[in-house]
Amino acid sequence: MPEFYPSIGDAVGAAMQHNIRLAHGPDKPLQVRHLPSASADPYSVPGMIARLTDDATPDEVVGIIEEVNGALVGALPQLTELVAAAADWTRVRLAFDDPHHSPAFETWARLAAAHGLLRDVQEQLDIAEDGIAACPAAHTDPRHHETVNVLRTRELLDDVLGTGTVPVPASAWDPEADRKRAARTSSPQAGPRQPSSPTSTPPTAPPLPPTARPARRPR
Repeated sequence: MPEFYPSIGDAVGAAMQHNIRLAHGPDKPLQVRHLPSASADPYSVPGMIARLTDDATPDEVVGIIEEVNGALVGALPQLTELVAAAADWTRVRLAFDDPHHSPAFETWARLAAAHGLLRDVQEQLDIAEDGIAACPAAHTDPRHHETVNVLRTRELLDDVLGTGTVPVPASAWDPEADRKRAARTSSPQAGPRQPSSPTSTPPTAPPLPPTARPARRPR
């Protein structure tokens, strides 16, 4: 590896590639997945995070939440369907020959629980939109901020690798256009939707056998 790199991001990227080559050996080709920068794709999840700055207006934030929670193309509903597909994959491999031991069922129960939690998240975001819209546009006194912890734990890849791209602020997008786009994706007439039960709460998984209940992971 050369000793000089034009930026810290280039040095980190080169070190990561070098470590991957060492781990996989010289015979396996290195496959690098292209990840567009946040500013290059404003409707990707990193792009929406970059747009959701402290200075974004309430209308802009509501538009972003609607975008991520859109019924057809929203990232959260797609993730929910992905977990549902994984649970259905496990479902066709269930076996209850031994009433005291069913690892496949334990796995299905975990996936079903994760699916239910994701459905709950969608409902909470729908409710939170009204609260976001009612929030003041101006910042409040910083002394009030200290009583609540910051929740973000990860930086964007652009921030970590220093790719040189600057996230475009939320004000660069038309919030009304965002809201209309999200409304189109959320509309039942926009495309086929899977039928839902009268209540949004998914069916609960059957209880695990007493001896097969999975142990809680330490937090």
